[in-house]
Amino acid sequence: MLKQSHSGASYFLKGFEIIQVKGLRSFVLLPLMINLILFSGAFYFLYLQLEQVFEYINNFIPDFLSWLNFILWPLAVIIVLVVFSFIFSSVANWIAAPFNGLLAEKVECYLTGQPAPEGTTADIIKDIPRTLSREFIKLKYYLPKAIGCLLLFLIPVIGQTVAPVLWFLFSAWMMAIQYCDYPFDNHKIGFDQMKSQLQQDRATAMSFGFMVTIFSMIPIINLVVMPVAICGATALWVDRYKAQQPD
Repeated sequence: MLKQSHSGASYFLKGFEIIQVKGLRSFVLLPLMINLILFSGAFYFLYLQLEQVFEYINNFIPDFLSWLNFILWPLAVIIVLVVFSFIFSSVANWIAAPFNGLLAEKVECYLTGQPAPEGTTADIIKDIPRTLSREFIKLKYYLPKAIGCLLLFLIPVIGQTVAPVLWFLFSAWMMAIQYCDYPFDNHKIGFDQMKSQLQQDRATAMSFGFMVTIFSMIPIINLVVMPVAICGATALWVDRYKAQQPD
């Protein structure tokens, strides 16, 4: 049985332990590979675009300022890594959603000691429309708020000061919703009810989301964030929310 943890951050870190459990590694591998392939391909594509952009810029930079390339290139790569890690992690979550739900199910069985329900590949395929529908609900919740935050960046001084803080807080909240939703959805608990329960325990949800957000910004490590976050969120579900649900 899972021991009581004191913060959402500790549940995320617990995910690093869980992904190493022998019986769960095969279920961790597929979300990990999807994330790796998508992120690597996207970053390579963006790298090629950056080359073209810098070739264009170099046509206007005088020779005596050519040393700026040594500063601009690393800066551009860091920005790409940070910004697109969020974008492509969202795309990866859409593609891997059925497998993420399966991983959450297996992790819950491991943590509770209950036998895993029997299922086939056909069952996973049949569940894809419902799973993608749930991802669409999260997208509808996310987009208006994300657009509002991004518009703040266009407001000089005040907006550009407040917007980065709000964006980080909102990203952390959305990370908590994104990954905690998998175990909730496995038990057919509605999105609004899931969101309400996270709001009642906002400190735990936010500290979990902070950790996911920060690790998503670290190159290489961000490739394993998705399965780690799913395992950590499932541990959070088992410890704090499972007992609250009606039979």
